[in-house]
Amino acid sequence: MPFAKLLITWYLNNKRDLPWRDTTDPYLIWLSEIMLQQTRVAQGLPYFLTFSEHFPTVSDLARADEQQVLRLWQGLGYYSRARNLHQTAKYIAFELAGKFPENYHDLLKLKGVGDYTAAAIASFAYGEAVPVVDGNVFRVLSRYFGIESDIAQQATKKEFTALAAELMPPDSAALFNQAIMEFGALQCTPKNPDCDTCPLNDGCLAVKYNKVSQLPVKSKKSQSKSRYFSYLVYEDESGHTMIQKRTAKDIWHNLYEFPLVESVSAQADLSKVIESAMEKQDIISVKTLDSKATTHKLTHQSLHIRFVSVKVRGRLADGVAVADLEAYPFPIVLANFIKNHWK
Repeated sequence: MPFAKLLITWYLNNKRDLPWRDTTDPYLIWLSEIMLQQTRVAQGLPYFLTFSEHFPTVSDLARADEQQVLRLWQGLGYYSRARNLHQTAKYIAFELAGKFPENYHDLLKLKGVGDYTAAAIASFAYGEAVPVVDGNVFRVLSRYFGIESDIAQQATKKEFTALAAELMPPDSAALFNQAIMEFGALQCTPKNPDCDTCPLNDGCLAVKYNKVSQLPVKSKKSQSKSRYFSYLVYEDESGHTMIQKRTAKDIWHNLYEFPLVESVSAQADLSKVIESAMEKQDIISVKTLDSKATTHKLTHQSLHIRFVSVKVRGRLADGVAVADLEAYPFPIVLANFIKNHWK
């Protein structure tokens, strides 16, 4: 049986029931694809359901306040996705009269939409015969065909895209794309795949030459950068604290945080932090809230975070009531701290 037919047969018998597979609405497909970038389905699914409930159309999302969008996105990470999502929704709603572009090349012009996402929308919403190539597809094709090209290289992406296009039945593009991605997610998994029960094992070169664990080939990422954050958690006598909006074009842009002192190393003492805390405030006490820093890993950097309690007499100028903090979008590491600190 040909490769594509085997995959599609497997898919029809094993696919997961996911809400974005029950529609050809380009808005909902776009929403799901943006959310699932570098995100597991189990993590992204509740966010998709929340967003599609709050913003059932692209115009609803366009009219939303960015703070509301970021608040609902809180915990999903890679917040530039949410900002691009919101900007693109505005563009589609107000510049394109709420109508999505209907082909791969025009979809590529949208902010935050790359090759993969444009191909997914074009294929799943409009049936265009363009291959969708993600990590799952790289893995399936590299193993089955014994391809040892480095998937971190742009030339390899073109190689796999051309191969996927050759294998794709033109009249079943969406079905083939869904099938190969699902196969990589459920059957041809990154670690310890069950090759004995795999319907493709007879023709799989990785199985034949015992290279399943070695494929796909991917060059190592550069070492992540370490940063050292001390957050000043002010608390006055009337139940208020201080927060600020992170406006720099950096991590967590437009999210909220406590006043921050960034140090150059883990060995930096608290003198700079305490000095910053005591400026212009009538301080009762300053103390760290944990014995060691919390490490929060992002794609290209590791944040070593500690929280410093700063008790203040009277009432903070421009303070925010602790009870109102849940209305603001925070990075998840800060949201978790707030939840636990003010139980």
